Amino acid sequence: MTDGTPLLEAASQAKELSYSPYSTFRVGCAALLEDGTIVQGANIENASYSVAVCAERSTLLRIKLDTRWRGQRILAMAVSSDIPNAPCTPCGVCRQAMREFCEMSMPVYFPTGQWRPGEQVLSLTLEQLLPSSFGPEALC
Repeated sequence: MTDGTPLLEAASQAKELSYSPYSTFRVGCAALLEDGTIVQGANIENASYSVAVCAERSTLLRIKLDTRWRGQRILAMAVSSDIPNAPCTPCGVCRQAMREFCEMSMPVYFPTGQWRPGEQVLSLTLEQLLPSSFGPEALC
């Protein structure tokens, strides 16, 4: 990807989709598919906190459930929150979910809450986020 700005902007805008009435902690996620489509997701809270769905998993669920995108590779993801000066990296459950559907070399970008186009962002591969991971090949 030569210019990640559309993906980063989509992740930042996806925070508006967040349903977070209890924590008010908004997280948005965007994934770039191989046909150029950008799919957004956001965190969805529940009064019973364990029922909540993180932005990364809601994005993956949208991709996997929509027949328009079936079979497409996810080339990159971006995750954004309202934290002003620090990246919001995925929880362990989301990292494992990403491991199921994404290549280990896939870049994940983390714009801060105050990110503006042209500013640098943290970029890590899925391998860096989840080293020595357990995946489908371990079950064969």
